[in-house]
Amino acid sequence: MKQPLRSSVAFAFLVAGLACASACAQYPELPDAPKAQLLAQAEQSPQQQSDQQLTNPNQGQPASQVPPPLPAPPQLPSPTGPKLTLADAETIALAHNPNVSVAHLLQLAEAQVIREVRAGEMPSVFADLTAVGASENSRITAGALNNSSVYDRAAGGVTVSQLITDFGRTHNLIRNAQSNAKAQLETGRATVEDITLAVDQAFYQTLTAQAVLRVAQQTVATRQATGQQIGVLTNQSLRSTLDLSLANVQVSQAQLLVLDAQNAAQSALANLNAILGSDTDTQYDLVDETPSNPEAAPANVDDLVQLAFRARPDLASLNDRYLAAKQFAFAEHDLLLPTVSVLADGGATPVRADQIASSWYGAAGANVSIPVFNGFGYIARGHEADLRARAASEQVRSLRDTIARDVRDAVLNSQLAFQRIGVNRQLLDQANTALELAQARYKVGLSGIVDLTQAQLAQTQAEIGLTNARYSYQTALAMIRYQTGQ
Repeated sequence: MKQPLRSSVAFAFLVAGLACASACAQYPELPDAPKAQLLAQAEQSPQQQSDQQLTNPNQGQPASQVPPPLPAPPQLPSPTGPKLTLADAETIALAHNPNVSVAHLLQLAEAQVIREVRAGEMPSVFADLTAVGASENSRITAGALNNSSVYDRAAGGVTVSQLITDFGRTHNLIRNAQSNAKAQLETGRATVEDITLAVDQAFYQTLTAQAVLRVAQQTVATRQATGQQIGVLTNQSLRSTLDLSLANVQVSQAQLLVLDAQNAAQSALANLNAILGSDTDTQYDLVDETPSNPEAAPANVDDLVQLAFRARPDLASLNDRYLAAKQFAFAEHDLLLPTVSVLADGGATPVRADQIASSWYGAAGANVSIPVFNGFGYIARGHEADLRARAASEQVRSLRDTIARDVRDAVLNSQLAFQRIGVNRQLLDQANTALELAQARYKVGLSGIVDLTQAQLAQTQAEIGLTNARYSYQTALAMIRYQTGQ
């Protein structure tokens, strides 16, 4: 009984093997692996891919039985502008971005404030030309306490005044202006850091969008090839129309991905042009210098925090503003002290009334101005300046806390982004292997179209995920450089 049973089982396996071999011989070959096709598509320009699809969209299929081809999405225009590296983009932005010019002009303006305040310590010279026609024997009898006599005359003279001392008020005002000018200089440096970070982010965003666009275009080509092969199988009654419909759905989804990627690429490039200080739509050919195997993210957070405290220009600017506020407070308190100055006048009176005996005149004197009471205005101004200086001190402390937090966040984000590169690379390898297996199983009829489309979708998502992870890590490193003032 056992020997006939074994013979029957062997005969059944032999018949099944012959049937499977016959069916496999009848099936047209599906694309063997996505990697080879993606490399071939990458070697072709988008225009060559489009021309090939338009000239021979249904190769190997009976025209009467193949469904009408899906419309190909519009191709992104090829870069027509010059090549652009990240360093070149930073240089162009710092030379043409208007925010940098604004910061520089404000710095020059603050430098002029120092000269304005310092003028109070220098002599003041005025030249006067005076001609008076007076009524005979007239006197000024109301509205003034000066000499009331008025005579006919024509004269010219010079008045010189010089501050002797105001017991430190002007000196403190000069120091206040110098600190504000230094703070504006640091603000200009902070503006440069802001523009540099914005350029780095826009540059990597554009690279990401263009890389995703290439993946989307390759995905369309691969899924169209798969759909054409499934169309042949459907025409030979080896696959159902459901398989062909699902394959066309995958092609349509890939084309929608291309449209979204094209829009994102154009938007990113427009943003990059704006940061570079250009109002034109220059199609730069970005040079990708991103290393394939980048170094690991920094780990010593405390050292980076201390570096940020020393190098951040915005913190230095705020420290200078606090120092300026303290110096201005000293100057406001000095309002309660006396002011000593001298005044000298001299000139000639060639045309004069008989009462004016000499044709020359001259006088010099000193004046001490002592504030006695002004409604407590000077005292209030001093208290106000003290409170504003204390507020500036608290702003410095608040910014230090914010910098410490931002540096730690930037380091954590960079470490996460670096780990995501490795995970996404493994995911892409697994997705490529799964797609190869799914295609092989679909060829011999061991799986359906759903398994194949799911494998294709997973492979596309994994490739886009790796692209995003690579450039996100570079953006995270740029953020670390910004947060630490480098």
